[in-house]
Amino acid sequence: MSDDPRRFLRYLNAERNASLLYRALAESTDGDQREALLELADVEDKHAQHWVDKLTSYGVEIPPAPTVLNADDEQLVRRARSLGLVSVLDTLEQNEGADAGMYDDEPEALPTMPSDEREHADVFRALKGGEPERFPHRERSSKGGEPWHRADKSGSVRAAVFGVSDGLVSNTALVMGFAGASLGGAIENSVVLFAGLAGLLAGAFSMAAGEYVSMASQRDLFKREIDLERQELLEKPEEERLELELIYRAKGLSREQARAVADQIMKDPEIALDTLAREELGLDPDELGSAWKAAVSSFLSFAIGASVVVVPYALFSGMTAFALAVVLALVSLIVVGGLVGSQSGRGVVFSAGRQVLWGVGAAGVTYLIGSLVGVNVG
Repeated sequence: MSDDPRRFLRYLNAERNASLLYRALAESTDGDQREALLELADVEDKHAQHWVDKLTSYGVEIPPAPTVLNADDEQLVRRARSLGLVSVLDTLEQNEGADAGMYDDEPEALPTMPSDEREHADVFRALKGGEPERFPHRERSSKGGEPWHRADKSGSVRAAVFGVSDGLVSNTALVMGFAGASLGGAIENSVVLFAGLAGLLAGAFSMAAGEYVSMASQRDLFKREIDLERQELLEKPEEERLELELIYRAKGLSREQARAVADQIMKDPEIALDTLAREELGLDPDELGSAWKAAVSSFLSFAIGASVVVVPYALFSGMTAFALAVVLALVSLIVVGGLVGSQSGRGVVFSAGRQVLWGVGAAGVTYLIGSLVGVNVG
């Protein structure tokens, strides 16, 4: 290691460029992905400030911070904006992995810097799986877990929330179309009720079937990945042991410590498989998702959402049923939109407003068409 303090300039430039890149990428996404990128940028800024302080203490002139991305980073940002952040996560993970050891032999680095750099690659690996739960810089919740980590690995909560949303919007639009014709005198109140019930059942069964096939296919895919990993353990145990060693070195252990941990894990093939599935594949072998739970949850939730505008027509008729259906639908759109926002990380107010906008829009169009049909037929 050179004693020339000007070597810190290379570190400073790398940290500044990384921060600039992550902040630019954060503008292309939202929710947990945006928060993760901004927190990574904050970490890079802290590292950069450390090198600024070091350079200042050695009397080395500090260059101005870059304000534009270099050509390679600009290309990454353009790709993320057009194809989504997921399209660049592999590249970001590889880049961070290549730089993971940049501070290993640097005596002037902060003690946390080597582990910080290694953990950055873990962040992008976790983002690819949709659950960046291994990001260490985020404050933990009072329950001990990260607030952005979704504990619903079966998919049933997700299916329930979005099932209610789909049922509410689609059946509200359907019933409002028939309601418009009913108020115009073209059809009877019983027809509106029948249409609402038909839409409820058809939609609920369709959602359940689709969710079952989706979750079953995902589970089969995950099981295949684990089976392939089991086969590799049998055929290439030394390569798998080296993978484990690299995983724990990336987490901050020394070469000797990582080797000892890997050797201990490899003594039991089942423990080795479980560890590789979790650490390498990002899968929990005990929680691969339940197709039946997701299907039942989706069926019931769609039915609940769809029933909001059906119940008033089962109890009342005419304008009373219509007015009550409109009020219940509007309130439900706000509540469900807020729940969707809390699940997606997009924001409760934004998601509630968007849900109301699209729900009212769809219902308004179908009501108008129904009214025109009712006037012409009636």
